[in-house]
Amino acid sequence: MKKEIEIFDYTNEIMKALKTGVLLTTKTDDKVNSMTISWGTLGIEWSKPIFTVFVRENRFTKHQLEKNPEFTINIPYGDFDKKILGVCGTKSGHSIDKIKELNLTLESPNTISVPAIKELPLTLECRVVYKQKQDKHEITEEYRNTFYPQDVDSSFHGANKDFHTAYYGEILSAYIIE
Repeated sequence: MKKEIEIFDYTNEIMKALKTGVLLTTKTDDKVNSMTISWGTLGIEWSKPIFTVFVRENRFTKHQLEKNPEFTINIPYGDFDKKILGVCGTKSGHSIDKIKELNLTLESPNTISVPAIKELPLTLECRVVYKQKQDKHEITEEYRNTFYPQDVDSSFHGANKDFHTAYYGEILSAYIIE
């Protein structure tokens, strides 16, 4: 059962969880993939509630978002298995089915094609309304050097060489899975 919520009544819970990790879930064809993120923003743009996610160029999730511009944000609410965030933050959807490996429960969405994850029950259903690749010349030198070092191989986990694309997702539905 889903309890519809007013998003901004849960701003504190959402932003606190984001600091330690939430799931960004995508779906193309029959492939559902979740990636742990700790960069994101919650706000209002174009008079609509928006959740913006930042996805690096070489991530499997970026390929998924390019094919289907919908996503869910799955937020821990109450007790949960921290292994979920660990696996989803270190393994690539290119090589494993994280949903199957973690035995996650997919919940039918209300308005989009991407399911929610029952184990992380505070859910935002989003549809991309704008995207933009970061311009490396507009990032301060300090942040470029700290967050995007160019002297690393960008293919391994934790690599920070490549830049992000910002995906602005209009929040179409928000609820807690009970």
